[in-house]
Amino acid sequence: MNGLVFASWAARIPAVMEALSLGSGQMGTLLLCTAVGSLVALPSAGWVVGRIGTAHTIRSAGMLVAVAGTAVAFSLMAGTVAGTALALFFFGVGIGLWDVSQNIEGAHVEHRLGRTIMPQFHAAFSGGAFVGALIGAWLSEIGVGLPEHLLVIAGVVVVLMLIAPRYFMPHESATAVPDGGAPSVNGPSAWRDSRTLLIGVVVLGATLTEGAGNDWIAKATVDGLDASESTGALLFALFVAAMTLMRFFGGRAIDRFGRVAVLRASMAAAAVGLALFVFAGSLILAGAGAALWGIGAALAFPMGMSAAADDPKHAAARVSVVSTIGYIAFLAGPPLLGYLGDHTGIHMALLAIGVPILIALWLAGAAKPLVKEN
Repeated sequence: MNGLVFASWAARIPAVMEALSLGSGQMGTLLLCTAVGSLVALPSAGWVVGRIGTAHTIRSAGMLVAVAGTAVAFSLMAGTVAGTALALFFFGVGIGLWDVSQNIEGAHVEHRLGRTIMPQFHAAFSGGAFVGALIGAWLSEIGVGLPEHLLVIAGVVVVLMLIAPRYFMPHESATAVPDGGAPSVNGPSAWRDSRTLLIGVVVLGATLTEGAGNDWIAKATVDGLDASESTGALLFALFVAAMTLMRFFGGRAIDRFGRVAVLRASMAAAAVGLALFVFAGSLILAGAGAALWGIGAALAFPMGMSAAADDPKHAAARVSVVSTIGYIAFLAGPPLLGYLGDHTGIHMALLAIGVPILIALWLAGAAKPLVKEN
């Protein structure tokens, strides 16, 4: 559901720009409001989870997302940029808390099972995003407005938040440590851990790759290939579908070849896919590039979460730190690409993410497990 909510917004960014009469740079500023909201919330997520548990944190965050999404819908109806910006700030707060909390829960489940399953949880996110993108393309094609779309999504979120968290592990189990020691939720100490910070830098490059695709593939397809808005949404859906499939099956590759090798291969694939998408002269080649880009972006973030949670005693704090660093790129990077797009066109501006992709490729060894992989 987290992925569907995000895609419901991302797939229809061209509609937002049209409704509010915004250029790429102005849309970038609007996207920055979501980024700021999440970056305000992320550093405290580990502390909140440590105090009230993942279920209560996710329930509260989801309700905030629903309220903020409703506010975005009414702001778009009123044509107010300021109202949309304020609503997107709180939307970002909710999305950030929701996302970190579910990653902490997923890391504990992964430790309990003793095998790599984090990519499958992220496949659920991508699957939701894929469905959201298809819904966005269909609603755009038949002329249903984004405000109506968001209002329905907000209602579904409320229902889900009243049901799903009941089935999470109890709070005391979710924060327990296998060796009997006390769990750590001390954020400042996690920020001083060198391995955690290096993993964060790797995730920063990897999440910029994913975030840029999520926010700008639809618009870049419209601008760079003179395609329709619905076609842009479909290429975004292809990007997300490729990520979903790779995340669903990627756990086996990580267990077989190791986290570092798979991370390096992923970044190489993302670089090639990005180049193919940008320089393609046809929709077929651009689609192939978007798919390869999605395959490359698929596993890096879940591997970063697993790496941060290698020591269960410090998992909540370290996952919060790595998430914060990664989301600086995931959320703040795309708006910066929007500003660059005002000068070069958003299609060519996407090439800028090649540098952080190469940095992530270079530093991938930081994600080496603290314990032997299964």
